[in-house]
Amino acid sequence: MTAAFDRTPAPPAEILAVLSLLCPEVVRDIEHNWNAPVSDYARHLWRPVARPASGPAIAARSILREVLHQRLGAVMQPEEIGKVLDEFEHRPVIQSGLHCLLLMDRITFDALLLAWLGAVENGLSAFVGFMGTTMTMETIGREGPGWLDVGDDKVNLFGMGRHKLCRKSACVAGPVTLNKRGLEAVGDETDASRWLGTLLASQDKVFGTAADALTALNEDLFANWDRSGMALPVFIDDRLAGAAMARHLDSDDNLLSRLLIEPARRQRLDHALQEAASSPFGRFLPNATDYFWGIREERVRKLVLDNGHLIEPERPHGLCIPFERPHLRQALLDGVLLPNLFLMFLVLAILPRVRVVGGLRQIGYVALFHSILLAVLDENAPEERDLAAELQVRENAWGMGVIDEKISVREQLAALPEGALFPDLLRQYRSRTFAETTDDLKLVRENPRWCKVGRAVMKAT
Repeated sequence: MTAAFDRTPAPPAEILAVLSLLCPEVVRDIEHNWNAPVSDYARHLWRPVARPASGPAIAARSILREVLHQRLGAVMQPEEIGKVLDEFEHRPVIQSGLHCLLLMDRITFDALLLAWLGAVENGLSAFVGFMGTTMTMETIGREGPGWLDVGDDKVNLFGMGRHKLCRKSACVAGPVTLNKRGLEAVGDETDASRWLGTLLASQDKVFGTAADALTALNEDLFANWDRSGMALPVFIDDRLAGAAMARHLDSDDNLLSRLLIEPARRQRLDHALQEAASSPFGRFLPNATDYFWGIREERVRKLVLDNGHLIEPERPHGLCIPFERPHLRQALLDGVLLPNLFLMFLVLAILPRVRVVGGLRQIGYVALFHSILLAVLDENAPEERDLAAELQVRENAWGMGVIDEKISVREQLAALPEGALFPDLLRQYRSRTFAETTDDLKLVRENPRWCKVGRAVMKAT
């Protein structure tokens, strides 16, 4: 037994009581694996998921499978694609919350490691990671996709001016090239052999967007760090969700088309969104834009739905897109629109019955999105009634921060065997318990949103 096992034979009851108010499925995962190795927890998260049974869920899975097939075609040989899709059909799981950062970012690296553990422990040849790309290149001072974290310093990854970094979005900023001089300067100051050469191999490449660059660089880093090829990461992002959303808008008969376009259905949806936002859990909901983000001049723009059009508030000459199915569909295909988080999780996870693994805020808002969809289904329509029955089981899981190493990725790499980093970490996390790795759920206990929920519950009782 580990020290953590002896010290805390059961998870903190008060924390689980708060989590269970919104996402009891996450609590069950924690309870089931509290004293188990972290690799067992990862195995549990990547367990099989029941196949879609209702008409809307089957249609959503078919759309997701088609857009995934296109994505896999860019990174795999044709004979491998069928195997990966068949594995995904049985164990459809997406690791979310990676936020378009290089794997040199500690939190991103730890999250991807958990996903890799889940794939390997279930014998999968690949696993899917969602790289959110709508954030700006610099989110706050010297943080975000435009910066490379090397542990004791930050490097301007693409050599962009600070004004550009804080205004342009990772998914549309481009074309970009690597900041060769900045990277080489780091190589003079620190032992960078585990990652610098991999990055500099792409120093002469021109990438269409920063998101394309970060995806390609992460693929290269991963391949260099794990030459065993035990499980391959497949990175997807908002643009794939946009392609899926466009497919949902192909016809008037699609459930999402009806919810968005039919006035009475959208009114009911708007009401459900407002009800959720005003509930005690409303602080989990992201509500920065109305249904879609707009893309203009390499920047993601907030949109509001006004008089039947999506417009940029207080910008008379900004985007103006009719909120009608053909116009929305074409704007998605043209890259002018991206779905917001609500629509994104509907098309990637909730409707196609995919388990989504994310962070502490995500487990809250995915549960709310799930409840919002249930609230707007028509019980008099047989297919929607069948979907409501199917949605009684939520596929929502915690994965960001379960592994939470406090040292930089560069320091972690220095202690691991070259070319076999992930296999060595597999051995480590087969002996470290979930309770030990999470420090008895310290991250949850100290999370501001969950703390506020806990205080509100205590006050109410």
